[in-house]
Amino acid sequence: MTDAHQHEARGAHGAHGERVARGAHEAEARWSAVDGYLTDLLAPEDEALTRALEASDAAGLPRIAVAPNQGKLLQLLARAMGARTVLEIGTLGGYSTIWLARALPEGGRLISLEYDERHAEVARANLARAGLDAIAEVRTGPALETLPKLAAEPGAGPFDLFFIDADKVNNPRYVSWALELSRPGSVIVVDNVVRGGAITDADAQDPSVRGTREMFELVAREPRLDGTAFQTVGTKGWDGLLVARVVE
Repeated sequence: MTDAHQHEARGAHGAHGERVARGAHEAEARWSAVDGYLTDLLAPEDEALTRALEASDAAGLPRIAVAPNQGKLLQLLARAMGARTVLEIGTLGGYSTIWLARALPEGGRLISLEYDERHAEVARANLARAGLDAIAEVRTGPALETLPKLAAEPGAGPFDLFFIDADKVNNPRYVSWALELSRPGSVIVVDNVVRGGAITDADAQDPSVRGTREMFELVAREPRLDGTAFQTVGTKGWDGLLVARVVE
């Protein structure tokens, strides 16, 4: 190939890459627009939810809370199954916690486990502002250390609904603990399970991908669980949820 041909080939390759990048950007913009439309109509935020996000931003927490329409999905799921007790693993600033706690009836209880004390302080303030601090409790420390303590508490379980949105490396351990603290009919929801499509890579070196694949394999072989998963796109990019029901 001559130098001219090589230059032409590089130019064509570069133009193709630019088109692909532009197409991806346009797709993400459309996903976000659809999320905005659906949220405005079906899951509008109130002052407590808006201020929870503002407080999280002000404290420097990462912007990885669930989208409003996803929070509404969790709330509807909790209400539809008549959940009275919820265990959340991964609190962040308490945004999803507010959605879930609002689904509980009088006398309901939500416990949320958060590794970072600074995150927990923000979440507790957000829950108090939302009037939910009597229903929702935030406990700090590594979840794999706090879960055995929780299991040992008289009357701590079983929980009706579990929402797992913490470090993905430990997803299989968290699901196992959820199963331990469940009852027949309990539901387990795990967030961020598609990882931008990386979940299909059997040779992935990313610990989060490997942990999530291990979780899927656990759910698939566990006879006490009946589950499915689906992809999502929107303001949070390309990801997905796993939903599993405890059957025995």
